Amino acid sequence: MSWFHAAVLGLIQGLTEFLPVSSSAHLRVFSALFGWEDPGAAFTAVTQLGTESAVLIYFRKDIAAIVSTWVRSLFKPALRSDPNARLGWFVIVGTLPIAILGKLFQDTIETQLRDLRIIGTTLIVFGLILAAADRTRAVRDARRINDLTFPHALIHGAAQSLALIPGVSRSGGTISAGLFLGYSREAAARYSFLLAIPAVLASGALELFKIGEGPAPAWGPTVLATSIAFAVGYAAIAWFLKYISHHSFMPFVIYRILLGILIIGLVAGGILAPTAGAVH
Repeated sequence: MSWFHAAVLGLIQGLTEFLPVSSSAHLRVFSALFGWEDPGAAFTAVTQLGTESAVLIYFRKDIAAIVSTWVRSLFKPALRSDPNARLGWFVIVGTLPIAILGKLFQDTIETQLRDLRIIGTTLIVFGLILAAADRTRAVRDARRINDLTFPHALIHGAAQSLALIPGVSRSGGTISAGLFLGYSREAAARYSFLLAIPAVLASGALELFKIGEGPAPAWGPTVLATSIAFAVGYAAIAWFLKYISHHSFMPFVIYRILLGILIIGLVAGGILAPTAGAVH
């Protein structure tokens, strides 16, 4: 992987990780369009460490309060009803589905599910699901993040696990679940970001060693891509949270559908092979 290649993919990762458009799909698709080799699930997971670092810094006060209160609640029963302590448990519970399914289907995720036809289809289908969720969300008395329950946390977690399929989108899946359950856009997005932290950090850490495999280790370009993803991702978080407080998700829905149609059309027309750029 060249330095330019890595820089472009880092930019794409930072721009798309927190938007409901699927960063893994964009890394896969743009590599195929440019005639580059598929960066692979390992590269994607490691660059996500950059964007997830942006989450850790952006939500540092929230995270510190959640972790501190949760730990203290283990020894002080009076704190167990505190919203931050409960949110700590909700993040743990919500992480279980993706941890289990990710382990069980790791080989399939890294090979078969990176087919461009699957990515094009999931972009369209889950774009329509996001549109439906946004239209049916509770306009009045919308639930806040403090209204989370264990069943709702598990539902969010199940939705997040669908993001193992490129094209679904981690934020898009969990936000859609939140909107269907009646949470506000802001609450759904905030919990989506917090819920992603354990899964993304664990995935990136486990995949780190794969970057060095083969005759040409790509540590330098990967570090560059991760750094760019961090800087761009931090700006994307701030913009996205401000945007959704006043606007719907329809622009993202339209973009997903158009991109999905383009991918399927290019494959159907023989311009792109379904496995273009894939590593065998």
